[in-house]
Amino acid sequence: MSRSTGAQAPFRGLVAAAFLCGTLVGGVAAFAQSDDLAALKEKFRRPAAIPFPASNPYSEAKRALGEALFYDKRLSADATVACATCHVRAKGFSDGRVTAIGVLGRPLARHAPTIWNLAWAGPVFWDGRARSLEEQVAGPIVAPDEMAQPMAPLIARLAADKAYVRAFAKAFPDNGRVTEDNLKKAVATYERTLVSPVTRFDRWVAGDAQVLSPQEVDGFRLFTGKAGCANCHSGWAFTDYAFYDIGLPSEDRGRGAVLRLEAAEHAFKTPSLREAARRAPYMHDGSLATLHDVVRHYAGGVTERPTLPRDLTRGLTLNGGEQAALVAFLESLTSDEDPQPPATIIAETSAPVAATHATSVSQHDKMFTPTRVRIRLSDKLWVLNNDTRTHNIRVFDPKLDFDSGAQEPGETVEMTFPKTGSYLVFCGIHPKMELTVDVAR
Repeated sequence: MSRSTGAQAPFRGLVAAAFLCGTLVGGVAAFAQSDDLAALKEKFRRPAAIPFPASNPYSEAKRALGEALFYDKRLSADATVACATCHVRAKGFSDGRVTAIGVLGRPLARHAPTIWNLAWAGPVFWDGRARSLEEQVAGPIVAPDEMAQPMAPLIARLAADKAYVRAFAKAFPDNGRVTEDNLKKAVATYERTLVSPVTRFDRWVAGDAQVLSPQEVDGFRLFTGKAGCANCHSGWAFTDYAFYDIGLPSEDRGRGAVLRLEAAEHAFKTPSLREAARRAPYMHDGSLATLHDVVRHYAGGVTERPTLPRDLTRGLTLNGGEQAALVAFLESLTSDEDPQPPATIIAETSAPVAATHATSVSQHDKMFTPTRVRIRLSDKLWVLNNDTRTHNIRVFDPKLDFDSGAQEPGETVEMTFPKTGSYLVFCGIHPKMELTVDVAR
């Protein structure tokens, strides 16, 4: 890798108008403030549809089968634990425990993560060790300390159940056998439909100016401003699905152990904040009991380590009123009634992005630009980190296993590709960053 200089940061200008009598200055400031708030709100607007991969498109029959499997305790070795045991809707699709409990009452090492809004996620689990929801499904089932159920006897058991045989045939009309692959696809389909419900915050974003209190609005401004929470808890689901060390004293290596990358030590996935008030305790280890504890952690409780990310606001101080405002805002992201997934599923399958002929790609604001390139087999591809963050370029492909290591701001990674074909390049720390490289002769 080579280090370059001259990385540019976005320029933000400020235009001020003055009037001879001064009577309009306050009005101009108020208008600017209102316009700024409108732009912030727009970043958190709910999407109209749920994304499904082309390899596992949505169908109601598949969703219904996945739901049945999700609640079936026969997926565990002793028939005492289902997926729903650790992911309870009334508890924010967590379980209310410090750490989850597996078969025979065995405590697990980590807190049960919420599974709201995973349709937009990339890698899943706290450490991102599964690249997709489909891959994730088998993990807890076969893990000895979770459900402890080997896959082969489970598939045989389900195949002997006439109701499941009919359900699999209906869900997969082209290949309706009871198989491990179809089981994974069914459960993943159900999980993608678990989209958190509309809350008062959503109604406020949609235009109901009175539905949030002044304290909650102040909390939103702190969240997106001084406190820096939105650096990672971004977008309508309030997560970038990336991995960060947030300074908890835990010795758990998290993403660092998965990537074998020092820059990712103690890093864990940013959870969605939707329905957060229902799912105490918090963090990957369940070490913080309340939302007030979470806010206090960021305002003075962070353990200093070299792996703390640049997105984490350092030296944050919040007075009692500011902390209360932040908690009030976070509570506005939780529905007032029993939280239900959408009754009607509006599904979409992402269309492929057109490729651009280019031999250089930039990284900025946790994105590749462009996101799809076309190169010749003899070309080299240069990827420049114009971001303020450390990245880690990865390729997991039968044709190429590539790991850039820690790519710091200003550094350029050079890549060559051994064969023609399409390659998925992503950042191991911010896996929603994806680049498709089409290689031809």
